[in-house]
Amino acid sequence: MQLRTTWVSLVGLLLGACSDHSTWRPLAETEYTPAQAAQRQKAEAARDALAKALLGELTAALANGPQQAIAVCQERAPVLAAEVAQQHGVRVGRTSLALRSPRNAPPDWAADHLRSGPATAAWFAGSRGEFGAMLPIRLLPQCVQCHGEATALSAEVRVELAKRYPQDRAVGFRPGDLRGYFWVEVPN
Repeated sequence: MQLRTTWVSLVGLLLGACSDHSTWRPLAETEYTPAQAAQRQKAEAARDALAKALLGELTAALANGPQQAIAVCQERAPVLAAEVAQQHGVRVGRTSLALRSPRNAPPDWAADHLRSGPATAAWFAGSRGEFGAMLPIRLLPQCVQCHGEATALSAEVRVELAKRYPQDRAVGFRPGDLRGYFWVEVPN
């Protein structure tokens, strides 16, 4: 029995060592290595690029009505994230506790911070040298047209949200509220 237990433990250890999964831990700014400081800059640059591109397209769409902005969030935001990820050599996305789309679920390493962390930026180190960033998204005044109190949304917006996001939970916000986070994962 002892030999079998040892063998099972050894197999489990070896499989874990061959796993594609990294383990993550929160990282204080005072702990950064020079490589992590560079990874943080890369993460923030990717966030800035995605935020700028998304805000630009949303602002243009809002000029034609909030329903157009909903289309941008559903159709263009994933494309923009993929483009920024490619340009910056990172993985990047948006997430929230109040998801509009299940595609925006957080990566595993970010889930605990999303559920229980403070509404501030947070940094993470992966066991394989990766760097993770959770960067808050605050609701801008124009965003309440689609993310405001449900009773205050126009009938057209409610219809469009129901059509595109049948399980929408991303309403009830006010300007300045924490809407969610940009997450960025920078490889080693």
